[in-house]
Parts: sequence; structure tokens; C-alpha cells
Amino acid sequence: MNGLSGMEKFSHLEDKIYLTVEFVKKLREERDNSTAEAERLRKEFGPLAEQNKELEAKLNELLTERDAIQLKVEAMLEAMTIIDPEVAEAVGR
Repeated sequence: MNGLSGMEKFSHLEDKIYLTVEFVKKLREERDNSTAEAERLRKEFGPLAEQNKELEAKLNELLTERDAIQLKVEAMLEAMTIIDPEVAEAVGR
């Protein structure tokens, strides 16, 4: 750039500024697109997250209920084995 005249240097600087402006426009457009996509995903997956929480709560409730039933069945089997030795052999106790 040492051999360039003042007007050539100015023109070169002007080109760089225009390229920078176009680059900034592109970055802003990409940011806006990303923001819009993020908002769309929040709207789409927001209800799913709530549904997931509800399903997790229901699953925990069902697992607790299953454990309670399992304990009751084991207690009934234990009581039956005390009453009838054949039942003890059948259930392997």
C-alpha cells in the first residue's frame, strides 16, 4: 500500500467499510433468525416440558403404589406359608 495515492487509499478504506457493513448486516440477520428459532422452540417445547413433569410425577406415584402392593403381596404370601406348608413349597420359601 506504500505506492498508493491518497484517493486509492481512500477507495480501499471505503471498500473495507462497505464489506464490514455487509458483514454486520449478515450477522444481525443470522442473530434475528436464531432468536426467532429459539422462540419457536420455546413455544413448541414449553408444553412438552410441563407434560414431562406431570408424567414424572405420575410415574413416581405409580412406582410408590407398586412398591406398596408388592409389600402387601409378600405379606399375604408369608401369611399363607405359615398356614399351609404346601404353599411355602410352591413359592419357594
